[in-house]
Amino acid sequence: MADPKGFLTVRRELPKRRPVDVRIRSWSEVYEDFGRDRLEKQASRCMDCGVPFCHQGCPLGNLIPEWNDLVHRKDWHEAIERLHATNNFPEFTGRLCPAPCESACVLGINQDPVTIKRIEVEIIDRAFAEGWVRPQPPAVKTGKKVAVVGSGPAGLAAAQQLTRAGHDVTVYERADRIGGLLRYGIPEFKMEKRHLDRRLDQMRAEGTVFKTSVNVGVDVTADDLRAGHDAVVLAGGATAWRDLPVPGRELNGVYQAMEYLPPSNRAQEGDYEESPISAKGKHVVVIGGGDTGADCVGTAIRQGAASVTQLEIMPRPPESRPDAQPWPTYPMLFKMESAHEELADLGGDRVYAVSTTEFAGDADGNVRALRLVEVGGPDTGFKPVEGTEREIPAELVTLAMGFLGPQREGLLDQLGVQLDQRGNVVRDRDYRTSVDGVYAAGDMGRGQSLIVWAIAEGRAAAHGVDAYLTGATALPYP
Repeated sequence: MADPKGFLTVRRELPKRRPVDVRIRSWSEVYEDFGRDRLEKQASRCMDCGVPFCHQGCPLGNLIPEWNDLVHRKDWHEAIERLHATNNFPEFTGRLCPAPCESACVLGINQDPVTIKRIEVEIIDRAFAEGWVRPQPPAVKTGKKVAVVGSGPAGLAAAQQLTRAGHDVTVYERADRIGGLLRYGIPEFKMEKRHLDRRLDQMRAEGTVFKTSVNVGVDVTADDLRAGHDAVVLAGGATAWRDLPVPGRELNGVYQAMEYLPPSNRAQEGDYEESPISAKGKHVVVIGGGDTGADCVGTAIRQGAASVTQLEIMPRPPESRPDAQPWPTYPMLFKMESAHEELADLGGDRVYAVSTTEFAGDADGNVRALRLVEVGGPDTGFKPVEGTEREIPAELVTLAMGFLGPQREGLLDQLGVQLDQRGNVVRDRDYRTSVDGVYAAGDMGRGQSLIVWAIAEGRAAAHGVDAYLTGATALPYP
C-alpha cells in the first residue's frame, strides 16, 4: 500500500495549465511541469483497495495500485515495468484517455479520486528521459508474415506485440505519415508529436516495418495482401463520419472535423506555413460537444478566429455524478477541457440542446450564417421548441458529430468480411473475422471508442494472431 494515511492527508492536485493568453500563442501542450515530489505524494493517495475497481474501469487492466505504490516508494524504474506490462503506449493514454479508471477509483466514492492519469504520463515521460525505454527485438524469428492495416493505436499495439513475438510485421498506412488519428486528428496542444515519433523509433528498431501512402484496397488489393502475408490485422478505425444533411450543407466553409484538423497538424509538421483551412478572422461554429469538437475549438482559437461557438444537441450534462450513473460507472459530466477554458476566457459560447436547421450562404456560395432551433431532450426525440429559431454568424463550420463505422468501399468489400447491423466488422472472442487468417481490432470492430479500448483490442488481436500462426497460448512479456 502506498501510504495507509495518504488519502487522508494529501489532497488531489494536478499540474496547472499555462495562462490562456500565453498558451494560445503556441501549439505546445498546455500543462506546466509538475514536480516529482508532488507527484509521489499524489501516488500516496492510492489505498491499494481490497478490490481495486480502477482495474474494472480500465479496459487495459492496468496494474494501477502497483505502480502507484512504486512511485510513492520512488522506484520509478520498476513502475514503468509494471505500466508497460499492460499498456504499450502510456504516453498516449496518459494524455488522451478520459480516464475511466479515475471514475472507478474507490476513493472517488466520497472524495476526489487518485490522479491516475497524471501519474501514468509522468512515469513514461521519466522513463524516456532516463533511457529506460529501449527496443525489445525478438530473440527468435518465426518466419511468419503479418500485415497490419492502419497505424492508429490499435494497429500500433498489434504490430508491436506481434513483432516482439517474432513475426515479420508490416504496417500499412494510407496517409503519408504513421500514426492515424494520433498523427493528424489530435492537435499538438493535446499531444506533441514527438511523443509519437520516439515510440515509432523504438518499434522500427524492434523490426516493425512501416509503409506509408499505401491505400490497401486501392493501391494493393485484398488478394495481393493476403497472398503476401500469413495473417492480416484490420485496424483502420471507424473512419466513416456522421454528416449533417440540412439545406446549405454544400456551401464553401462547411467541413468535417477530420477535413479541418489534419491540415492544421500538417502545418505543425512543416508541410504548410499555415493551414489552408484557417479560422483566422472568421466566425467559427463547431457542431458537436465531444472531444473532437473541443479539438476544433482549440485549433480555431490558435488560428485567430474572430469568434467561436460550440453547439451540442444534448442537454448540458450535470457537474456531479447523477443517480442514474452510480459509482463505479463512467458518468457523463460537464467537462471544462483546456479548449473550453480558452473559449470562455475569450468570450465564446457553448450552446446546449440546439439543432442546426440550415446553413445560409452569400452570393459567392460561401457559408455566412447558421440557423438553429432549441430542442427537447432525448426523451422527446429532440423535438424542436417552437419560437426558438435564430441565426448566428458562421464563416467556417466544422462537423464533429462522431463516426458511423469503418469505410466499406475497397478493402472490406474485397475481403468480403461479415459486418454487423451497425456496419462494424464481426469478430469472435479471438478477434477473428469471417475470413480465415483475417483479424480485426479497435474501432473497425467495436465502433467509435476510446484509445484504451483500441490498445487493448490491438494487444488481444495480436494474441489471437500469434496463436493462429504458431499454436502459442500466450505472447512474451510485455
